[in-house]
Amino acid sequence: MPSKTNDPKRKTWLETSADTDFPIQNIPFGVFLTRDDIITIGTRIGDFAIDLGALHQLGYFSEIPLTDDIFLQDSLNDFIADGRKTWRAVRNRISVIFEANNAELRDRIEHRERVIFAMDEVEMQLPVQIGDYTDFYSSKEHAINVGSLYRDPQNALLPNWMHLPVAYHGRSSSIIPSGISVHRPQGQKLPNGATEPIFGPSRQLDFELEMAFITTDANELGQPIPVDQAEEYIFGLVLFNDWSARDIQRWEYAPLGPFLGKNFASSVSCWIVTLDALEPFRTASPKPEKELLPYLQYSGKKTFDINLEVSIKPEGKEETVVTNSNFKHLYWNMSQQLAHHTVNGCPVNSGDMMGSGTISGSAPKSYGSMLELSWKGSKPVKLNDGGDRKFIEDKDTVIMRGYCEKEGSVRIGFGEVKTKILPVFKPKKK
Repeated sequence: MPSKTNDPKRKTWLETSADTDFPIQNIPFGVFLTRDDIITIGTRIGDFAIDLGALHQLGYFSEIPLTDDIFLQDSLNDFIADGRKTWRAVRNRISVIFEANNAELRDRIEHRERVIFAMDEVEMQLPVQIGDYTDFYSSKEHAINVGSLYRDPQNALLPNWMHLPVAYHGRSSSIIPSGISVHRPQGQKLPNGATEPIFGPSRQLDFELEMAFITTDANELGQPIPVDQAEEYIFGLVLFNDWSARDIQRWEYAPLGPFLGKNFASSVSCWIVTLDALEPFRTASPKPEKELLPYLQYSGKKTFDINLEVSIKPEGKEETVVTNSNFKHLYWNMSQQLAHHTVNGCPVNSGDMMGSGTISGSAPKSYGSMLELSWKGSKPVKLNDGGDRKFIEDKDTVIMRGYCEKEGSVRIGFGEVKTKILPVFKPKKK
């Protein structure tokens, strides 16, 4: 069943602004707590959250083969596991129900009161129960910048980088939704010129501008996913701030890679935007600069033109946009990432999350981390209020936003992922 939701002429009977991230063409999926303390799976149009559990109970999905409790859960995992045919049928049906000239819900006030909530009436939750989390390192510009800062710039890329999507397996227990604050992490650090480490708070706390894709049940143990079939197993995308304590990470990472410098927190936006919604913004990936092994060779356009920005907002002051980047800059696309992840037979499950790695462009204003923007602290980033930042300070709020927009199509956005940094955690005195 093809997606019918992308028609830019389609309008809704709900009141929405022209520049909303969530027009009727988007129809993302998320999980929220209602004003009646009921947790449900839902979607969003404009500034309205729509309770799909209530909509299903009222019979609006009667022609789609769904279990009675498919939307009455605290995660999207089971819905995602139903596969693309189900996701597409549900999105198509939602699009019809809320289309401007459809009166079946519009004119039934008692149903609308059960189904529709203002966004300030709901509390957003983590959309999936994340079993496994993988973080890639797929931006060539970012990899060159980091390699130049810590190694010989002539050898910024390690020998394997141009041949495979580098990644590591991260910890999922500390992935949190937008709006949850993060305490500054502590750990071992090796100060400049020292020979022995010290323990204390990170002095180089950093954001990483990323996106992440969510998978469905994809393969059995031992079964690779072919690169040109990979998108069949990708449910959608979220904004992803993969926090990093640079000083802790620099001391600990050899020889096994990141640990405490990364596993203290990662923040995600709450609405998963499907690949169907992003289809009008499909674009080409950067051309491979070396011949790839056959399992990484793909056909067609495998990425999307998604504008990304990051702001820093000190407490009580205005925010400053510090970077503007784009998802299409990634050298290794999602299909290659998933194909490489599974070529050895690694099974992928519903709700697994795959981070893109920091997304940097070629211009300094498009760098995806403070490490790059401030060039390891040597070039402080100026803020609108007159201050500056080398890295993120206590009580700063970091806000990431993302959206697609082009002539002939409506804007499709992700909302934001917004996180405040608190001082090091201190137990309450008894």
